[in-house]
Amino acid sequence: MDLTLQIEDIIEKNGSDFELSKLFKAYIKEYKSSLGELFEKSQGKDFLVRHTKGLDSIISLMYKTVLRRLFGNYMPMRSSVPIAIVALGSYGREQLCVHSDIDLLIAYEDVEGFHTKLIIEKFFYLALDAGLKLGHRVHETKELFVASQNDITIRTALMEARFVTGSTLTWHSTTKELGKIRLFSQKEFILAKIEEAQVRRKKYPNVMQPNIKESAGGLRDSNLLFWIAQTIYGVNSLKDLIGKLFSEEEYREYRVALELLFRVRSALHLITKKQEDRLLLELIPDVSQMLGFKNQQKMVTKVLEAQWRISNFTQIFVKKMVRPYIVDMSHVAKFKKNRLSRGVYTLDGRVYASYNLEIQPPSKLLEILVSLKDMPYHFDAGFLRQFTYTKISHPLQARTYTLLKELFKKQNMYSSLKLFYDAGILHQLFGAFKKVLHLPQFDGYHHYPVDIHSIKCIEALENIQEPFIKKLYDALDADEKLLLKIVTLFHDTGKGRVQDHSEVGAKLIVAFVKKMKFTEEQIQRCITLIKQHVSMSNIAFKENIHNEKTLYKFMSTIEDVTNLKLLYILTYADINGVGDGVFNSFNSNLLHELYVSALEAAEDFGRINEATKRINAEKKVQKLPEFLELPKLLQSKLLRVESNLFFFKHTPLDNIRIAKIAKETQNYNFSINTDTSLSIEIYRKIPLNIGYLLAMLSHLDVASMEIFTLFDGVKYFKIEFIEHVEADEAVHIQTIIHNAFDMSRHSKLKDVTIHKEEISVDCEHSLTLAEVTVNTQNQKGLLAYIMECFEELGINIVTAKIHSTKHKVRDSFLIEKQNELCNNVAKIYELLTKKSV
Repeated sequence: MDLTLQIEDIIEKNGSDFELSKLFKAYIKEYKSSLGELFEKSQGKDFLVRHTKGLDSIISLMYKTVLRRLFGNYMPMRSSVPIAIVALGSYGREQLCVHSDIDLLIAYEDVEGFHTKLIIEKFFYLALDAGLKLGHRVHETKELFVASQNDITIRTALMEARFVTGSTLTWHSTTKELGKIRLFSQKEFILAKIEEAQVRRKKYPNVMQPNIKESAGGLRDSNLLFWIAQTIYGVNSLKDLIGKLFSEEEYREYRVALELLFRVRSALHLITKKQEDRLLLELIPDVSQMLGFKNQQKMVTKVLEAQWRISNFTQIFVKKMVRPYIVDMSHVAKFKKNRLSRGVYTLDGRVYASYNLEIQPPSKLLEILVSLKDMPYHFDAGFLRQFTYTKISHPLQARTYTLLKELFKKQNMYSSLKLFYDAGILHQLFGAFKKVLHLPQFDGYHHYPVDIHSIKCIEALENIQEPFIKKLYDALDADEKLLLKIVTLFHDTGKGRVQDHSEVGAKLIVAFVKKMKFTEEQIQRCITLIKQHVSMSNIAFKENIHNEKTLYKFMSTIEDVTNLKLLYILTYADINGVGDGVFNSFNSNLLHELYVSALEAAEDFGRINEATKRINAEKKVQKLPEFLELPKLLQSKLLRVESNLFFFKHTPLDNIRIAKIAKETQNYNFSINTDTSLSIEIYRKIPLNIGYLLAMLSHLDVASMEIFTLFDGVKYFKIEFIEHVEADEAVHIQTIIHNAFDMSRHSKLKDVTIHKEEISVDCEHSLTLAEVTVNTQNQKGLLAYIMECFEELGINIVTAKIHSTKHKVRDSFLIEKQNELCNNVAKIYELLTKKSV
């Protein structure tokens, strides 16, 4: 039965409001369920327009139903009721996505004889009860101007007003007010919208899981462009500015990019059945399939490229529109004084270019960059326009390579590289970037696509925060700094291929550094660093860095001390370029330990054995005045601690501190440190229920764990976590530690799964120690489960190394060879995998 007839039937029978809302609710549900089918036939803007028209008809019918309900058979002409229902925001633009709020303005005139407020109230009740997700404003037409001045959000929404239903006369009055609003305080409005956009772009940068709506280059940037154009020119479509502001080709490329974002956002809403604007990793397969992409990586690349295109277009043409409104004539004299070349100026760390300046050749633009004082710069959109539309011919001229080399020599090159990326010429100046342009990295680790990650690494290299690494970098000569900067930029350019990206990257950098006139020795150094650029972090985070074999194998691939220093700095920059907070104190300590140990190995390739290293470590302790102040018996006990690793992993002063606390320990002793991240030290003579302790703390990610047998039956534990905890939680943790000395306590272990092939037992690790490695899926409570298994087997852990990412863990445990453990390895496999059987 037709919906209109059903409505009439309910009204004729004097049915309830509930019956009407129920009828509309069922209709809306059926309509929404049909959107997936509609999307298959019509995507992009066309789909959004059709969806908008569908909602227009529903809202119009609701309004008509309310009038029919209130006026009965004496319903007046719709235009005579002084109410206009107006679409705002994305609904007004006919870009409303499936699960976005429906923004409405109810404009009315308070005419005597019409119960306008009652009509409006009834309409809202019906719409909300029927399940429409409304964002609504109600204003008398004469109040619109004042309301828009009090709230920039209201003014912005009104700019996209579109008549849906109601009185055309009231709509006419509304448009008059909208015209006054558009012309009022244009400069202030424009500046406020630009400042708002700058804050948003910083909050939502270009990352691996972009926000299609809010990210730099997202739909909000497109909205900004329209708002500014509408304010200044009064246009209803950006297309009206072709030939006035931009060319038809420039607009076409922008529209193609925008169309893809419309498609992706609609797919996200349909797949998740909610307002989801982030292209999350777990949604990429479904979105790719829905949009008809066979290659998921290609789909994400296209999305990131589209966002770059919109960002570039928006920056250039927003500034072109608003420059006459924001020019400060008092700066004219300063600009003239700071003229770099015709039409190009610098002021307060920013470089400007006139929009009237014809596009300059790339060599001229690079000369300007080289001529700048060596400091960080921001580049005005006019200068960005120059780089965006300059014509770069290939092969590059020798002069271009010379200028690029001069840029690499600067301490501050990051801002120039960011300019090249924003202008879309990074891959034209550095051909190795062609395959990694906007290339996503689906590894659960990197925050940025390859090209942005590479540039972020340069930023980290130029702003080293670690004092020790900064000192190493400052001690490099000019040639070494130049080499390191080029390697840092190129280190991931081999990605996106089937082959190992380090091997491919090593080949790609050779062609470039030959153009830089590098010597054969420098070229070989570049090749080694690119090939080994992940080896230092892999070894530091996943292997036993105190094992002689590991150190000598590492140094045999690095080749010499110079490469070790350069690789250490490169690794620092690489990890910092992954994303905020990825490089932390744990990473820093592990890398520093590996660097120092490898340096020691590099200085003596006669392979000093572990016994010699132990003697050297003891001598360092014995020379300290703090050691000489210890009682003779305690000195002797400290030097007899069996584990070599105890001396290798701690500083001499730390060895002494631990020994003094151990001496005073009766049953148990512990301390908690929360200065940066949570760290727990435990000394115990009585048994410690380590499985219970870790199970109770399984909501925190363990960064590292040390276990050493000291003397007088005292065992030492140090557990460091990645997370910081507040003081109140630290008090709770103290209670958990106290309870962990009650061996009758048990915490239900979380279910974990470990497969036999994910376990490795190396009984040849050393004469006294075996190594157990577990390389499996990251799971809450995993470490607690493993420790309980070891307790059950009576295994004495000497030390543990914990390494985890979002998805994977690689934990290694050095255990004593006792109780014929290596003759019963099967027991270890059996117990660790018992829940997988």
